[in-house]
Amino acid sequence: MPARFVSVDERFGRTDGDAHLERLFGNGRWTEGPAYFPAGRYLVFSDIPNDRLLRWDEATGAVGALRQPAGFTNGHTVDRAGRLVSCEQGNRRVTRTEHDGSITVLADRYRGKQFNSPNDVVERADGSVWFTDPSYGITTDYEGHAAEPELDGCHVYRIDPHSGEVRMVSDEFERPNGLAFSADEETLYIADTRRKHIRRFNVAESDNLTGGEVIATCDAGSFDGLRLDAMGRIWAAAHDGLHCFAPDGTLLGKLLVPEIVSNLTFGGPQLNHLFITATTSVYTLRVNFSGVRYPR
Repeated sequence: MPARFVSVDERFGRTDGDAHLERLFGNGRWTEGPAYFPAGRYLVFSDIPNDRLLRWDEATGAVGALRQPAGFTNGHTVDRAGRLVSCEQGNRRVTRTEHDGSITVLADRYRGKQFNSPNDVVERADGSVWFTDPSYGITTDYEGHAAEPELDGCHVYRIDPHSGEVRMVSDEFERPNGLAFSADEETLYIADTRRKHIRRFNVAESDNLTGGEVIATCDAGSFDGLRLDAMGRIWAAAHDGLHCFAPDGTLLGKLLVPEIVSNLTFGGPQLNHLFITATTSVYTLRVNFSGVRYPR
């Protein structure tokens, strides 16, 4: 199907890519959490209602189940050691899949109380893991297990890489969702799906968050997953595709997608292979820009 880039600001004018969106997979109920493994040249993603973690192989084009049941996994990231870090909505925890396939629980409680349903996750260069915890996995049985919340709201947390201590870094959200660091990791962008906006926080040396101003509001449904490109632009999943914003929140343009988009990631040797999870499908295209490269 045609790939439609729509320019809203002249700074978006040279943004382009393949003429067609390639559909890698089209048999899901709600796909999410794409994570690309460069060493193996494969993409891992979730099909949440079907409770399965899937893998697309770049060399063969085959898609198969990596894990099923999968704890109703949602968002993922690949850490600096090449391991999969996952938000398990059904099990209400954040886990890491080790190189031998075993699973390590990084966090499942805050001050003795179970999380709601961890949603999306990123790692910082110091090894700390940051994640959002809305309530989608406990609201009904569709994407997890219906349950009463134990916590007083939906918050954002940080896991210390040395002690494993879990610390709440923000309690100012209704439904925190996608999150992404700037290239220098001094800024953290977080989407609030319920409020339909993206907020920008400063990350202090103590890893505390300050600021939190709203920089962008969604004009097509709500925001979900976030990623940054090498130019510092923010790419946000929305109901009509991907929205591209300047760091100050100015809408620059869109990549229109025929299904509601949940998330995205960059892969390939040049980080210019864009992968998009959208309702029933996973799409991809090569673009003329690259994803951000974080410090290691």
